Amino acid sequence: MSEPTEIVTADALATTARQGVPIIQSKLRHNILKMPEAIDEASGIKIFGRTIKSLVFTTDLAIIKNCDADAVFAVYPFTPQQSISDAIIKASSIPVFCGCGGGTTHGVRTVSLARDVECQGAMAVVLNAPISNVNLKAVAMSVDIPVVITVVSSETNIPERVASGAAIVNVAGGKDNAALVRRIREKNPDVPIIATGGRTNESVHDTIVAGANAITYTPPSTAELFSTMMTQYRDDSSQPQQRDYNVSQILRAVGALRQ
Repeated sequence: MSEPTEIVTADALATTARQGVPIIQSKLRHNILKMPEAIDEASGIKIFGRTIKSLVFTTDLAIIKNCDADAVFAVYPFTPQQSISDAIIKASSIPVFCGCGGGTTHGVRTVSLARDVECQGAMAVVLNAPISNVNLKAVAMSVDIPVVITVVSSETNIPERVASGAAIVNVAGGKDNAALVRRIREKNPDVPIIATGGRTNESVHDTIVAGANAITYTPPSTAELFSTMMTQYRDDSSQPQQRDYNVSQILRAVGALRQ
């Protein structure tokens, strides 16, 4: 887990700058969640002029605000709710792909949710694998943003999905996802593919080589990330020295106490 949360040091900053990519960060927001470096190998998918290579698969606003992903993949295991999508889109500084059902949630509600998230500012609509082609077409006809259809099996008729309005395929085949991506790509050379890539550079690389244009990355939970930080806090020797202030100095600094 150390790789995605690696802190950019002064040496790393100098090296990157020499390569022509300056890095700007603050004293406090330097320990962000990083996507696996192998994602840079992907071609990306250009949507409304913006190239999307990495999508962080989460609805955790703290992670969304502190990661270097290109977009948010906001899909969750409950019926989609407008209040949730609205909160994520408003808080996010990167584009959001919003889940709008397709399994338990379908029919008129799915179309209504898709129209709502478009008005809220979503970049794309994500539909679950069970959705019918008729329902998929209804959603695609009701919005002017890309519709992403999730695929979990090589038996899925991708041309039919595309003909029904799917603009992007999201491949979610579990541990054998790279193999599933490869089979889909062989039969559909021109279809844009987003795929889960696992948590390691090796698995991400394999998925991209198999044919994925963009990668969804499932980040560690906040509890996992916090455990690393708490381990560092328990090691007093690793803590930087903090300047001591008295209460009056702190209150004056924030304007809560008159001079």
